[in-house]
Amino acid sequence: MTLRAATRRPLVVGALYSETGATAFVERTQLNATRLAIEEINASGGVDGREVVLVSHDAQSDPARFASLAEALLDEERADLLIGCYMTNTRQAVVPVAERRGALLAYAACYEGFEYSPNVIYGGAVPNQHILMLARHLMNEPGKRFYLVGTRYTFPIESHRVLLTLIAERKGHALAERYVPLDVTRRELDQIVQDIRRKKPDVVFCTVVGRAASAFYELCAEAGLTADTTFASLTITEAEVAAMPPRLAEGHLTAATYFQSVDTPENRRFVRAYQARFGVRERLNAMAETAYAVTHLTLAAVARAGSAAPEAVRRELADMTFRAPQGEIRLDPENSHLYLWPRIGRVQADGQFQIIAEAAAPVKPDPYLINHTLEDWDGATPPEVLPLASGL
Repeated sequence: MTLRAATRRPLVVGALYSETGATAFVERTQLNATRLAIEEINASGGVDGREVVLVSHDAQSDPARFASLAEALLDEERADLLIGCYMTNTRQAVVPVAERRGALLAYAACYEGFEYSPNVIYGGAVPNQHILMLARHLMNEPGKRFYLVGTRYTFPIESHRVLLTLIAERKGHALAERYVPLDVTRRELDQIVQDIRRKKPDVVFCTVVGRAASAFYELCAEAGLTADTTFASLTITEAEVAAMPPRLAEGHLTAATYFQSVDTPENRRFVRAYQARFGVRERLNAMAETAYAVTHLTLAAVARAGSAAPEAVRRELADMTFRAPQGEIRLDPENSHLYLWPRIGRVQADGQFQIIAEAAAPVKPDPYLINHTLEDWDGATPPEVLPLASGL
């Protein structure tokens, strides 16, 4: 039954985010951005004239709870679709639920790729939309020495696999590849920091997530590593920097499709609206922007389709665009991922990112990136990359 043929009950969106647990400080920003997008949609008349109601419960950073909440939202709360998830293991727990129920999940985070479900709209960056640009920047000279450290789950492991291939291509050296649990102790992290100190890499590539990221960076600073070592990441956003002591991450690099400092009219409006709604001191980040954009884009497609059925939504998205804060985005109908805008940012003293390079056009997603080369951006040719003046 289509939405137009159904009774005019509200359209219910089930939001899957954590408000407590190791990754809650990031997921709360995703939830806020999803809520903001829905409030904007309702202010413009809703979806096909129907009010959108957001229903959310604390997923507690627990994949099993994500799955049980997805079932409850669909079966008991009559959610028409699901939006959310952050870590890969939470998405992987929810996707089978969506598939069994014939429901749509709009996934609101970057991830490692190598997945497709007809029930998922993948809203965040895949490796060719972040790690390749960062690798080109880091490997401007051959022979560099890298130390890789991350949280033990799929995204860091797969990101490291891509980077290790690129390091080998440029005849660099991987000194170590280390992983820690999500609830790693400070002592365990310090053992890795001391190993980094002994090995003296040129680059520390960090994909540690959650509260442990701040502890890791604090220990690196205490060990005197930050002065002569480049720190680079895919997971350190404005949210992580805000959770650290002031200036701790200054100078560190991150690749992402969005930073709060992106200079577009749409982003300026987004930042103003977000801070007016949730507090003037609140910082935006790539995960929040992804949640905001995928909510707007998906619900616009639901309105056009008159249905929240995955196939109907994908069909409408095939010829739609959305002017997101990061730039204009659209769905690639071949794989249900989005064309996005890769960037590299450097952390400034105020916790914001100075954008030092960005793509000149949205990059086609390649979630099945197998042959990793520094020239392989969108499966065909690299986009023009605009290096930005250091004073900007």
